[in-house]
Amino acid sequence: MADTSLPDQEGDLKATPCPSVLELEELLRAGKVSCGRVDEVWPNLFIGDVATANNRFELWKLGITHVLNAAHGGLYCQGGPDFYGSRVTYLGVPAQDLPDFDISAYFSSAADFIHRALSTPGAKVLVHCVVGVSRSATLVLAYLMLHQQLPLRQAVIAVRAHRWVFPNRGFLHQLCKLDQKLRDAGRH
Repeated sequence: MADTSLPDQEGDLKATPCPSVLELEELLRAGKVSCGRVDEVWPNLFIGDVATANNRFELWKLGITHVLNAAHGGLYCQGGPDFYGSRVTYLGVPAQDLPDFDISAYFSSAADFIHRALSTPGAKVLVHCVVGVSRSATLVLAYLMLHQQLPLRQAVIAVRAHRWVFPNRGFLHQLCKLDQKLRDAGRH
């Protein structure tokens, strides 16, 4: 796992302004240049593609107990409670990978789902969309900000150390707004 430590002094963190979308894109470009079909980006938290999500045997081998589908209802996403059966807890988020789509409406529910799952001993969570680069990464970043108290910049660094991700600009803008809201509330 990547070093996700925060600056030594709380003042260092508060002095660091929220990153701009362009700064985030530069950070994302500096990360891994490729990714597998599925990668563990935080302990027991995986980001993957739809092929992995649609392969029940692969999920069983990985020990996945929870699936968050960030492309629920999409053309290629078979997932749902009926598909996975009783061994996997499922949450579907009907997000579209479009810059003007309001994915922030799902930040809390997705982050809470991941948090509840990871609070369960032995649980492993797969968050996926079609490719595992934009929608799923955005929801994982929101989780790291909301439940692990990571500022957006630190969350990006933590995830990109393990997987190439690149949320669209609209999603990055929404993550910046969340970062600012959490800073204003003194949450990081």
